[in-house]
Amino acid sequence: MKFRPLHDRIVVKRVANETKTAGGIIIPDTAAEKPQQGEVVAAGPGARDENGKLVPLDVKKGDKVLFGKWSGTEVKIDGEDLLIMKESDIMGVLEK
Repeated sequence: MKFRPLHDRIVVKRVANETKTAGGIIIPDTAAEKPQQGEVVAAGPGARDENGKLVPLDVKKGDKVLFGKWSGTEVKIDGEDLLIMKESDIMGVLEK
């Protein structure tokens, strides 16, 4: 199934966190927090300004992003856990 977000919404796949601390302690799944990093899987065309002009998004497919702990709506598409959120929920893009 193919999913295309509308307006200024994006689809993000969470990136897994480390399961070990710096000291070597293994963190069980039940104690681990959900990651706040992800990869953009799909992005909408953009939002419209007050004049009706399309304003493109700053993020694109493949970008690694940081987002808030409670951002987005969790969905399952083709058995894959994804987040749908507005571009404004993203705090920034991680660059190498």
